[in-house]
Amino acid sequence: MRPEQYVKRAPSPRVIVAAVIITAGRVLACERSSPPEAAGRWEFPGGKVEPGETERQALARECAEELGVRVEVGDRVGPDVPLAHGRAVLRVYAVTLLGGDVPEALEHRSMRWLTVDQLDSVPWLPADVPIVAELPPLLV
Repeated sequence: MRPEQYVKRAPSPRVIVAAVIITAGRVLACERSSPPEAAGRWEFPGGKVEPGETERQALARECAEELGVRVEVGDRVGPDVPLAHGRAVLRVYAVTLLGGDVPEALEHRSMRWLTVDQLDSVPWLPADVPIVAELPPLLV
């Protein structure tokens, strides 16, 4: 065998997608109910990209499951955020609600629509903090 055949390649990081849903100058924030170490912290809704899904398909599915809404997934918001010591990466997209759908907290303890002045009023999960920093221009 050639030496390059012995080189182990690191697995690609697991992709987690999240939605920045903005309506009337406010962004949707969701309060985690579990696991215990994340309960009471706030996040943007989303979840894991499953095999065979694109990031946009996964985010549309997650919004339906977590919020009971149909969405159109738009542009990326902010940078990739490394998670789990590099084993995963968070990618966030701007999302538009479709057909007058109204989000419900199906998998979260509660939800709040935050204005730019309220972004610091909730304790965000560390992974979401870099994304929160990108929001002010989008909320004016």
